[in-house]
Amino acid sequence: MIARAWSARATLAGATAYELHFRASVLPALARLAGHCGAQLLRCDDGDRVELRVVTYWESIEAIARFAGADPEAAVVEHDARAALISYDARVTHLQVVADTTR
Repeated sequence: MIARAWSARATLAGATAYELHFRASVLPALARLAGHCGAQLLRCDDGDRVELRVVTYWESIEAIARFAGADPEAAVVEHDARAALISYDARVTHLQVVADTTR
């Protein structure tokens, strides 16, 4: 399994808006994709700023490419998500999952 990790920064209100977008739009869309194995939205509040980290899980790099397109390391950030964020990483990191106790 491959973990695809991406980070963004937001205000408190923007982080809440992004979480709503993630739950209502991103998760259902990902669930329909072949090869998608799950997702997490992580949040770290630091005063009036919030760091968000999205980790999605995939069966293979081919499944990721079907989602992300020709450049699988490019972040896929929808317009509604961009509106909620101060900044975000344009590139993602892919990591091989070697141990997992969440199941």
